[in-house]
Amino acid sequence: MVSLMSVVDTSHDDVIHDAAVDFYGSQLATCSSDNVVKIFNVKGNTYSHVADLKGHFAAVWQVSWAHPKFGNILASCSYDKRVIVWKENREWTKMHDYKNHDGSVNCVSFGPPECGLTFACGSADGSMSVVTFRTEHNAWETRRIVAAHKLGVNALSWAPYVSLIPMFSKAGHSSKSFKRIVSAGCDCLIKIWVEVNGIWEEMVQLPNHSDWIRDVAWAPSTSIPCAQIASACQDKKVIIWSSVDDIKWIPYELPSFEDVVWSVSWSPTGNILAVSEGNNKVTVWKKTCAGDWTCVSEVAGDVMPNKSVFGDDCYRPED
Repeated sequence: MVSLMSVVDTSHDDVIHDAAVDFYGSQLATCSSDNVVKIFNVKGNTYSHVADLKGHFAAVWQVSWAHPKFGNILASCSYDKRVIVWKENREWTKMHDYKNHDGSVNCVSFGPPECGLTFACGSADGSMSVVTFRTEHNAWETRRIVAAHKLGVNALSWAPYVSLIPMFSKAGHSSKSFKRIVSAGCDCLIKIWVEVNGIWEEMVQLPNHSDWIRDVAWAPSTSIPCAQIASACQDKKVIIWSSVDDIKWIPYELPSFEDVVWSVSWSPTGNILAVSEGNNKVTVWKKTCAGDWTCVSEVAGDVMPNKSVFGDDCYRPED
């Protein structure tokens, strides 16, 4: 059973849109419509406020921690069309201010550490950006994916960098040559992107949803026998997609939910999925030996619908 362990009084002045813990689970970042990102130290069930990060001029939708090998670094995205990268050097300061989108930046996520210090973000202008810090030049390099999703990008997630599954692109190259991202948008589509020679190319479209897709999450573990992606949609559906070659994806639809599904979040091992609904309910699903997914736990009541059981990225803006 999953139970509510603690409640954090963040002292935000408006709706909280996201909460994420760092790699070690020792820090919590939250963001809100009050334009502020807050940092807390975590010790057991105790949360102590450390800092308020103020730099955005509108609601902050999502936060993402970088791998600790790069330092204590956090990214935040906002309705103000920006991504701010924050770094702690005794005090939290701005490391980078990314302003290359024409609409609200709805999602941001740091990639696997093997990709370097790299984040991807998606915007209401329909485009995506992949931004990498080049230490040799002490500068940030940007790759744009123009017209990624009509009407806007709502969510994105990185694939694990190392895969035990042989994956082949249209050109016939091994998966180890590529970085992969899955994205979802207001066009009811899920798209998988792969980097080939520095260019991001659309590889696959997954079209089974009938409304705006609010979240998408690539299972983080490389120990499972196939790649898995979960998608959450305004059509009250969650679909778990599986593939052995990253080309053909087989959908498995969970039983219909009572309300709009806002977020999905994998456990670190990739075999348990948490689902957050708009009615303040979180359900936890696990795959059986027969290949079916069954609900093993449920938390309802005061749990906010945009929170993730596993502390992973867990938001989509409420349009």
